[in-house]
Amino acid sequence: MSVAVRVIPCLDVDAGRVVKGVNFENLRDAGDPVELAARYGALGADELTFLDVTATTGERATMFDVVTRAAEQVFIPLTVGGGVRSVEDVDRLLRTGADKASVNSAAVARPELIEEVTRRFGNQVLVLSLDARRTADPRCASGYEVTTHGGRKGTGIDAVAWCREASERGVGEILLNSIDADGTRAGFDLEMIRDVRAATSVPLIASGGAGEPEHFPPAVEAGADAVLAASMLHFGPDDMLTRIKEALRAAGHVVR
Repeated sequence: MSVAVRVIPCLDVDAGRVVKGVNFENLRDAGDPVELAARYGALGADELTFLDVTATTGERATMFDVVTRAAEQVFIPLTVGGGVRSVEDVDRLLRTGADKASVNSAAVARPELIEEVTRRFGNQVLVLSLDARRTADPRCASGYEVTTHGGRKGTGIDAVAWCREASERGVGEILLNSIDADGTRAGFDLEMIRDVRAATSVPLIASGGAGEPEHFPPAVEAGADAVLAASMLHFGPDDMLTRIKEALRAAGHVVR
């Protein structure tokens, strides 16, 4: 039997509120993170992802208080990222109620962090969050560049090569977010998904660009094991999660 495709709402949090913009800019308020988490849990989300979008740039710890409150109300897997810099941060998140921790900037700065975390907790708890953008930088042979600090800093690191390296180091999942597609609601970057899938067998979560239910099946067909959505859920009708799953089911994909 095929593994079910997971549909995952993403809650980008800034100063205690869920926000969403376009290409990581012009952020709009979307509500209280705990209230939204409870709502999506009740509506049938398979997992939830919280990303503190300014923890790294603001040199803050991640939002442990929000995680604690959400974990008391939501009983589906919870991934938390933003400001996760050490094994100790992951330990605190797991004790707070998170099921998985997501790393981005800290792993780029010190890739050994991946082994340190997975050696202690197992690779099932660690998600590599990757904000990638198209580039003509000759250092990025794939045409995609890794960015850090919430998409604010380019690195000159090839995104596909980084996914391959992180997989070899033992990361459990990759959350692949296209900055160019983010918030545009024009569809996922299918070419990027295909290129990363060709480089790694690690479970892949597609993020960035979803605008309607019909955008989700092509992402799965390009190689995604899970699909993530934000603005179309935050600002859309209450039955949007159901419509996404119906579109996937109609395309022949197994969903929960």
